[in-house]
Amino acid sequence: MTDAEWQADACDAELDASGLNCPLPLLKAKLELNRLPSGAVLKVTATDPGSQRDFRAFARLAGHCLLREEAEGNFFRYWLRKA
Repeated sequence: MTDAEWQADACDAELDASGLNCPLPLLKAKLELNRLPSGAVLKVTATDPGSQRDFRAFARLAGHCLLREEAEGNFFRYWLRKA
């Protein structure tokens, strides 16, 4: 499946990092990605506004693809495809 064909409801694993402050949402996401095979999609839900900056930079630096991000109220959701 290409990134263009990917659907937001499709993920291989989910991580709820709600209530955690920086840097814990990103650290937990990194641990979860380590368990997944290359090409898998991880959906992360966080409540820390700083996670927006963190997940964008992490994806860019680690070579993962940030497929989508959403902000809804106090919740932030990220879909990362593992490199």
